[in-house]
Order: sequence, then structure tokens, then C-alpha cells
Amino acid sequence: MTKTIENPHALSAKEIVNELNSNYYGLSNKEAQDRLKIYGPNELPESKTISLFLLLLKQFKNWLVIILIFAAAISWLTGHLVDTWVIITVIFVNAGIGFSQEYRAEKAITSLKKLIVKTAKVLRDGKLFTIPSSQLVLGDIILLEDGDSISADARIIQSKNLRTIEASLTGESLPVSKKKVKYPIETPMADRKNMVWKGTFVARGYAKAIVTGTGINTAIGSISETLGNIEETRTSFNKKTDVLAKQMSVIAITSAVLMFLIGYFYRHFEIEEILLTSIALLVAAIPEGLPAVISIVLAIGAHRMAKRNAIVREFTATETLGAITAILTDKTGTLTQNSLTTRKVFIPGETDYTVTGEGWFPLGNFMQEDAIIDANKNSELQKLLKIAAVSNNSELRHDKETNTYELIGDPTEGALSVLARKGGIQAKYFQKQKIDDLPFDSNIKLRATLIKEENHQELYVTGAPEKLLKISVSVLTPHGESKLTQEQKIEIQGKISEWSNHAMRVIAVAYKKQGTEKIDVEAIDNLVFVGIVGMIDPPRADSKEAVEKCKQAGIRVIMVTGDHVNTAVAIAKVSSIIGDENQSEVMALTEQQLLQLDEDEFDDAIRSISVFARLTPTMKLKIAERLQAMGHLIAMTGDGVNDAPALKKADVGISMGIMGTDVARNSSDVVLADDNFATVVNAVEEGRIVFANSRQTSFFLVTTNIAESVTLLVSIVLGLPLPLTATQILWLNLVTDGVTDIALATERGHGEIMKAKPMLKNENILNREVLPFLFINVFLMVGLSLTTFFYYMDENVEKARTGLFIVMAFTQLFNVFNLRSINKSIFEIGLFSNKYINLAVGVSILLLVFVTEVPFLASIFHFQSLQLVDFMVLFLLASSVLWAGEAYKSLRKYYQS
Repeated sequence: MTKTIENPHALSAKEIVNELNSNYYGLSNKEAQDRLKIYGPNELPESKTISLFLLLLKQFKNWLVIILIFAAAISWLTGHLVDTWVIITVIFVNAGIGFSQEYRAEKAITSLKKLIVKTAKVLRDGKLFTIPSSQLVLGDIILLEDGDSISADARIIQSKNLRTIEASLTGESLPVSKKKVKYPIETPMADRKNMVWKGTFVARGYAKAIVTGTGINTAIGSISETLGNIEETRTSFNKKTDVLAKQMSVIAITSAVLMFLIGYFYRHFEIEEILLTSIALLVAAIPEGLPAVISIVLAIGAHRMAKRNAIVREFTATETLGAITAILTDKTGTLTQNSLTTRKVFIPGETDYTVTGEGWFPLGNFMQEDAIIDANKNSELQKLLKIAAVSNNSELRHDKETNTYELIGDPTEGALSVLARKGGIQAKYFQKQKIDDLPFDSNIKLRATLIKEENHQELYVTGAPEKLLKISVSVLTPHGESKLTQEQKIEIQGKISEWSNHAMRVIAVAYKKQGTEKIDVEAIDNLVFVGIVGMIDPPRADSKEAVEKCKQAGIRVIMVTGDHVNTAVAIAKVSSIIGDENQSEVMALTEQQLLQLDEDEFDDAIRSISVFARLTPTMKLKIAERLQAMGHLIAMTGDGVNDAPALKKADVGISMGIMGTDVARNSSDVVLADDNFATVVNAVEEGRIVFANSRQTSFFLVTTNIAESVTLLVSIVLGLPLPLTATQILWLNLVTDGVTDIALATERGHGEIMKAKPMLKNENILNREVLPFLFINVFLMVGLSLTTFFYYMDENVEKARTGLFIVMAFTQLFNVFNLRSINKSIFEIGLFSNKYINLAVGVSILLLVFVTEVPFLASIFHFQSLQLVDFMVLFLLASSVLWAGEAYKSLRKYYQS
């Protein structure tokens, strides 16, 4: 016998039992043990957890770090031991930041994981046993009851009112009614109602089922296998930092080679002397602090995201989020609240009631035409609410510490219970009056409860409106019961259609007097119709604003869900995903429709349509891959096992922390602590700020290092001594730059960040846009530095170097203000609006004074004291960098407008 059974849903119960060489009393213990040896345990292969050592080692897989290691080696070989240890310190600080952030993220994910039920009820030798779910084998007969976790794929062979929750696997937001009848082979997975699936749950009812798949040979196992086949790729940000490192390598090597050629062939220095000088320049040209600063930029971005409920698992995802051009989002729990909520009540002959309130919290008002209605003063409404409360087996649990409510039971019954409590009626008041109860039966499409009133008994019924309307003969009015007319039926049917078209789940409420002590299914007829209730999993209050913010930012939002197409379209309309004037006439497509398209038609569909429903994991993955092939950088949000392949394939996978499955979380880069789509948009905003800060801090460091390299080269060409020693250069790179660039990494967005179009997928951190700004800054830094050097050379080299050092340091500090924004004036965003930059500049000036004026430090660094007036003049001269930057921004803004 093979490890899998092909299309068990297409076989009858008897056929599947025979096919698996089993029987209705279960396998024998011996047979089960033999099969366990053949098939192996009913477990999915667990993903390997990365060791702390490998997590630390991961931080060194970076071109910038490799360059720094090379620079440290050169410094050591040339005897510059201080430089060597400084660079090594930078390397390990950088690694420590990355390690700390990713380790904390993994700890946060671990804390979000929920306990998993790992037992199953199984028949062996005709007796019922509870065994570890890992020991289930093909052919086992399992029993399923309310609240059970389903431990294997299985074909139903007997059931009563079974309903299962499959949202994590199929995307179906409501419990699914199950039957034992067989289905055609081509039936989609979500519609195979004679099957139950590993990893899902029983919401209501009872069933006996035969195991048809275990471990990797289950629907969830197939997804796990798909995940294993998706290759890990370097993140977008890693690619960009690699390019940046190579750019810096080219600049450093070019500078060093030029220095050697000029010094040896033009100045005729000794080979040893010019070689050491060229190596010193090579080290100087590398921005030692850049890797650490980029890590700090990412860490700050990750910290800000965490404060806005987005936990970053993959460090570089903070920046990648800022570059995404499309978001593929699940519906249930992300765009919606994942709590079925009653929004409408209709009683024949009356105006609709609108019900306020959110989720399972039992507070809200009944409104008619914008006026609040007292539910206690309407007898028909009170009757409807009482039936809703009593014909109900759900339970609302109140957590007093957090003042939140949790639903235990069927979401539909939960919504009715909450509705009743909003009208002041709770089921617990009537528990002693209950005589008999019939749980929801999918065959007759209703549930019923028999209750004892003062002088008689009544049967309360809730269920499918078409069913209850068909078996009702009367209607409740303010004047009592009266005959249900054809006109009233037409009115009720019209209301049912109207609400259904708005993706509402419509439930009817009815009752009748009854004399018997038991509920007889055949005798549920001649009912008195009371009214209908319209409920929906409402969109989150901020989902529409979040989607519109994405559109403004040039980001396309696409819904990919396993739910029904009508529900998907309704939520998409409310959330503004569809509804634009240019929207395609076809608002949504299902997987079955997508499968009918050729490759070009498929690509056209995902270009023009923004809602896809009834999707399997494979189709979600295909849509993600095709969008990436078109050049999109995509984020994928999801909570279920069915979302995991697309989450892993996406450039940024975003999973739900509250309702999400472990499989989804482990496949993602970011976990949402509040399961809210608006948090995704907040994370995108932070991602754009991270990219802007990465660019600005990198540009700041690169500008300084290029200016230093050019200054050294020009001085050699002009026949001057070296204007800065290696130690002085390191001080500028690690102390003056190192304090201010970290402060620059804390810069927040300036309001326009989400109004700009997404950056190009392959846009580098340093690009042509910054070249004019780079040229202006370098020209002024080099010009001011060499002018100062010439001015003080008449006295001595040490004083000339001190003057040049001060000018170079001050121009860098003024450049910090320039680079708080490449586009906006510093006076527009506020000269002193970033307290960290103000503090950093103040500390840098203080350190500058100490290193040049304190005799002990000045002697170490070979500086000579300058007069206060010299300091002030050099400060004013250096400020020209700020004014030149302001002039450039103003001119560019003028010509762009």
C-alpha cells in the first residue's frame, strides 16, 4: 500500500475503508505499529533553528565588513596597531548590533507561539484510545468532537452536524459544514466537504473519519514541502549594500593607485615610503563606520516598527519594506477584524435597525434613521433577541485584566449572542428553562432550542432565511401573531438579497408553541417568523485609510484570499482596493477562472485586477512570482498555512502574530503584533525612512572620505607634505563622523515620505541624484581645507594640520544639517528639531576642542593650539557648506517646479 491515497474525496466511505484495508472498528494495535514503521510518525519536518554561533557568523557575510577586515589586515601589516584595533572594534560593534536585533526578534516570535494539541482520539481493536497524534497511520479511524484539533488528513465516514474551522489552510473565514457524500475528482480543496485536514479545528458537531494522509503526505505537508523548495535569496538591501561596498572599494583602490603613481613617478618618492603612504590612503578612503552606522539605521527602524506593532525578524527587511511596489494581502483578520459582527436587524413592517459596536465586545446601540432606539420598548425586537440568546451554544469569556472578550464556539452563534447582550439579554438567565437543544444541522439548515415558558413551551429556531421562510406560516407584529402574506415574503426575500449582495451572512429567527418534551426534526414547521439578522466580518476601521495611503504612495494593493468571491469583493470595495474609475469591469477572479487563462492572459489579469478569491497556496505563490518577474518588489501578508509559500517567496513576508500560524510566522520577515493592515502601511513608511536615512548617512560618510582622499592627493601633486596623519584621519572618521552619523540615523520622516512614488527596485544607496550635491560638498571641503593648510604652513606643519583638521571637522558638522534631508531646507524641517543631532554636534565640538587644546591629547595627535579668533573664523568659513547646500536645494526645487 502506498503512503498516499489519490483523491479520497471522490471515493465513497465504503470504498475508502476497503482501499486502506481498514474497518469501521479501527486497526489492530499490531497493524498500526507495523504501518507506523512503514510510514513513519505523523509529523512535519521541523525547520532547523539557527544556532547563536551561526547567527553571529551571519553578521560578517557582508561586503562592507570584508573590506574592513582587509583594511584592518593592512593596518596591522604596516605597523599601525592602534588603527587595527579601532577597525576591529568597529567590525564587532557592527556584528553585535545585528546579532542583538535578530536574536531579540526570534525571542519575540517564540513568545507569540501558542500551545498545540498533540493528541488524537482513535479506535484500535474496537476500543477508544487517546494517543499522541504522531502515532496516527493511514487507515486509522479517528473521532472528532467540539474543539478538537484535527491531527491528520481524513475522509469522513460518519458525521452529525460537523463544522470545521479551516481558515488557516483554505482561507475560508466561516466554519465549513461537513458531509460524508463523495465529490467529483476535480472539486477544489476548499469545497471537498467530506474531508478534514491536518492543522484545522472542529467548531461544532461529531464525526468518525478514516485517516488518508499523515506527516508530509497531508495538505499542510505539501505546503511544507513547497516551502523547502523555495530558494533563499539575498535581500534587496543586502544587494544594495554590496553595491555600495564595491563603489567604495573602487574609490579607495583608485585613490591609493593614483597616490602611488603620482608619488613614485611625479614626486619620485622612495618605493617603501610611497607604498606605505598609498596604503594609509587606502585605509583612509574606506569609511570604517559605515557598516556600523547602516546597522544602527536598520536597528532604529526595527525599533520604531516594533513600537508600531511590527516585529522585524529579518534585519534588512526594514529597508526593503520602503521599496515595495505591491502588497498582496489576505482578507480575514488583516483587512477585517476576524470577528463576525451583527450590523443589521430587520423585522417585517418596521424600518431596518442598524447595530453599532465592534467584534465580541457586547456593547452597542440599536439605531433607526440615526436615532438610538430602546430595545426594551419593542416587543418584537425583544423576542428576536431572546431567541438569538437562547438558541445558542457559544460562550463569551471576559478577561477582566485586559477588558476583552474571547469567543468559545461557533462565530455565527457568537455574533447572535453578542447582539442579544447589546439588547440586555443573556442566555444564562434562561438556562433552567431549556428542555432540549438541537445543534445546527447542515442538512436541514437550522438549529433549535425547546424552552419552558410560564404556561407553555416554545421552540426557538435560527437558521438559513430561505429555509425558515419556507416553513413559516405566521409573522410576529406589534399586535401579535398574524398570517405571513405573500407581500411580506417578497419584502423579506428582497432584504435577504440586498444584504447578501453586501457580503452579509443572513440568519433568520422564528419560533412556535410546542407541547412535546423533545425536539422532533420532522415537526419543525408552521413557525412564526420574527425577523432576520445581517452579520459580517467588518473591515478594520483604519483599513480604508491605509489602502488609500498606499495608493498615494504608488503602492498597489491586491487581495489574495481563499474566501468566497462575493465576500472578497464586498470587503475590497469598503477598503478601497477596488472602486476606482479606471478599475477593470471584472472586479475579481477565482482560481478556477485563472486556470483557464494562458500565460499572457494570466499576466494581463494580475496587472488589471486587484481581487483574487478561492485561491490555493500554489496559486498565491504563482501570483507572487509573476509580479516579481514583472519587476515588482512585493510584500505578502497572511496568517495561514496556505499563505506560507507566498510569504517566503515575497521580498518581504508579513505574518500575523495573534491569529497567525507558526508556519506562517516562521516563513515571514516581519510579524504584526496586532494583525492589522494599517500596521503594514506604518512599516512601509518606516522602511522608506530607513532607506532615506541609509542614503543620507552613507552619503555623509562617503563625502567626508572622498574629501579627505582628494585633499591628500592634491597636496601630493602640489608638492606639499601630507596634510593629515593616519591617526588624525581615523579620529575624523570614527569620532567626528562616528558621533554625528549615528545621530543622523535617528532622523524621522518629514511628512512627504508616503507621497512619493516607490524607489526603483534596483536603486542604489548612492546614485546620480546625489552626485551634484557630492561635487559641491567635496569641492568646498577640499578648497577650504587646502586654503587653511596653505595659510598656516608659514608657521609650521603641525599648526597647518591643526587648522585643516578643524576646518574639515566643522564642514562635516555643517554637512550633517545639510543631509537631514536631501530635498528639504533645514529651515523648513527645523534647524534644531532633532535633539539627537543637536546633542551629537555639541559633543563633537567639545571633543574637537579637547583633542586640539588639551596638551596631553594634542601631543598624542600632533596638534598645535590655535587662538579663539582662529576657531571662530574657521567655524564661519566652514558654514559655507550649509549655505551652498541650501542654495542647491532651492535651485533644484525651482527648476523642478
